[in-house]
Amino acid sequence: MAAPGYGKQSAPEQLPRCATDFAHLPVREAYIASLIDHLPDGAAMDVKTLAALQPHYGQMACRTVLNNLSTAGHLRRVRERVGDKQCRWVFRTYFSRTPRSDAWWTRFLLTGEASTSGAPDPPEERTLNRTSPTSAAYAALAGLGLADARLALSAADCAALEPLAAEWLARGATPALFTAALTAGLPPDGVHSPAAFTRRRLLDKMPPERPLPQQQSTRIIECTDCRTPCRPHALLGGLCRTCRGTPKAPPPRQHLSPTVVRAHAARAREAMTTSPRS
Repeated sequence: MAAPGYGKQSAPEQLPRCATDFAHLPVREAYIASLIDHLPDGAAMDVKTLAALQPHYGQMACRTVLNNLSTAGHLRRVRERVGDKQCRWVFRTYFSRTPRSDAWWTRFLLTGEASTSGAPDPPEERTLNRTSPTSAAYAALAGLGLADARLALSAADCAALEPLAAEWLARGATPALFTAALTAGLPPDGVHSPAAFTRRRLLDKMPPERPLPQQQSTRIIECTDCRTPCRPHALLGGLCRTCRGTPKAPPPRQHLSPTVVRAHAARAREAMTTSPRS
């Protein structure tokens, strides 16, 4: 068992146990998930403890398993403030045998509210792959090309810009408002680089942050892997950008005039002719 107040916490509204609870996971992940599921609340479930509880997988394998279970929607890590008179922060891992979406976890961890039904999230809402077209932010970016062909983005562009789009949605922007803000006032002669143009607009027109309810300050969600505190929209599948290995969006290309290009070429030729030969 972990120290009092720490360790595993069971998420609410889970379905009853059955033989197919973790059938959608690889064998290793299903084995560790079943082990965690049968641990009591308050039990330690760090990688060292999990490695000692069973003989098959070491600490590095258990760490990878926890990351994969987080991505699959089965767990989240938080720092939680407890106590009224004396403020104390504890570190807890919430586990659900029923896989949940990022939206469900965020709603539960920040507001304490869960869905009104114990049924699992629909498969298309689970966090098995947060850069898939099932993400609301990804779908909003993909829909820009349908609203205006000048902002048609590739799949790689949508994946790279997804965190910025998710920030818009987290700040209260609806998909309709998102599309209208990104497609309004486009250059009449076309957009040379839709990805760079969209990224610039996502940064420049970012909506203001909405004040959080008072009770939301009692929990801070952490990255499952590196334990860095992050805002909910930055944790796709419970992992931060660095731990997900999400590629950064390419910097916008600078367009040089023909005069500037010729000047650069002239300086390069001059340097080649005046440099000493070996």
